Amino acid sequence: MNDNSLTRIQPDWFSPTRLHDTPLDYDFPGDRFIPNRSLMDLDQAHTLLTNRTNNKLRKPNFNDEYRRKMEENLKLDVEGRPFRMMVFRGSPKSSRQSTRLIDEMRRSDKEIPLQINENRRYRKFPLKATRALDAPLLSDDYYSNVMDWGKSNILAVVLGSILYIWNAQVQKAGVLMEVKREDDCPTSVAWSDDGKIVAVGCDSSKLQLWDAETSRLVRDLQGHQSRVGCVSWNGHILTSGSKDRAIINHDVRARSNLVSVTRAHRGEVCGVKWSSTGNALASGGNDNLVYIWDSFKTSSRHYMHRFNEHHAAVKALAWCPYSSDVLASGGGIDDGCLKIWNTQKGTCISTNETGAQICGLQWNRHHKEILSGHGFGTGESHCQLCLWSYPSMARIGEPLRHASSSRILHLSQSPDGLTVVSAGADETLRFWEIFGPPQESSENVTHLDNLLSLKASAVR
Repeated sequence: MNDNSLTRIQPDWFSPTRLHDTPLDYDFPGDRFIPNRSLMDLDQAHTLLTNRTNNKLRKPNFNDEYRRKMEENLKLDVEGRPFRMMVFRGSPKSSRQSTRLIDEMRRSDKEIPLQINENRRYRKFPLKATRALDAPLLSDDYYSNVMDWGKSNILAVVLGSILYIWNAQVQKAGVLMEVKREDDCPTSVAWSDDGKIVAVGCDSSKLQLWDAETSRLVRDLQGHQSRVGCVSWNGHILTSGSKDRAIINHDVRARSNLVSVTRAHRGEVCGVKWSSTGNALASGGNDNLVYIWDSFKTSSRHYMHRFNEHHAAVKALAWCPYSSDVLASGGGIDDGCLKIWNTQKGTCISTNETGAQICGLQWNRHHKEILSGHGFGTGESHCQLCLWSYPSMARIGEPLRHASSSRILHLSQSPDGLTVVSAGADETLRFWEIFGPPQESSENVTHLDNLLSLKASAVR
């Protein structure tokens, strides 16, 4: 038999060509795992598989010379030494050595940056604010929430009796509304989800909706008897919290705006925040309590969870953007604890004692981090901005500050999630490039990059 017989196996009962009526020579008769169906007689194959009679398939007509050639190629290597296929080789010790080799290669990748993508952006921790704006008459009040950055890239901030809007794109400011009475100053603002309407809560219990484009009052919403210190949107539902201890849900589409009124807190409601999914509402109060409400049951006092581990008022609330059941809350001056909650299980995931009043919290949407803005305290976080890694809650970089003795009252972030603005008691607004740039998408990493860097897949 010539050597060509080794590369051309004759059609037999297990080959796709065996099922063809008149076997012919094909350039590509099909792979052993993905056969060429055009070479098959599927009817005959079905008969052979379903026939229950005891018909024996004929044996392959291999002669001794063919078998000897096959054994030589399967049991001997190219140099004629014995070789066995499908045999486990090595030991756990040798496999650990290969793992260490891979780890050394990964460490070398970190020490020597790859030049595969020259446009890759590296993240730097800021040492100072990129921009500062004067904010005269900014109220130094822990219980107010007078700054919010909308999705239309317009910042709303209350200075004294005037609500200003600052367009971040063209860097121009304008007046949206102004009140005449000193006891009627705005105490809370919040942009609607589409970035067109600003909800404004006032010291006199009024709650108003303003059109930012036309600077016109759209509607007055009734229901509170005292200062409206916090507001939050969930689609067409606007939720407000007040010093009268009530939480009211308003349907801004309906003529009768009141949907539900809940009085569970025993003190002023300092913060309300809807989750990104709109399924849960968190509320914090001057009674040191945090409540979690089901969006379908806010009309009753049957809350989902009641957290009582804070020891001061809770104003700062923030839902995690990449885990909808995770909530961060910050306590006041006598507490200073940053707590992370699992609202599905009703448990506290972690507690971080910052040593200072927590006035604001913002999650980083591009990296697993959370930023806290602090007021008075005795710890290192006194009147500073602190960035924390999640879930380890280790502090990242050095704290940032406004003035040495001015507390940070409010935090908000830009629509792209890269810039954070802080409002301080020193009557300034400071912009920090602290959340960017975003991590490079895995779609931009080629298979060649993965193979060269060994960073895309865990080889174990």
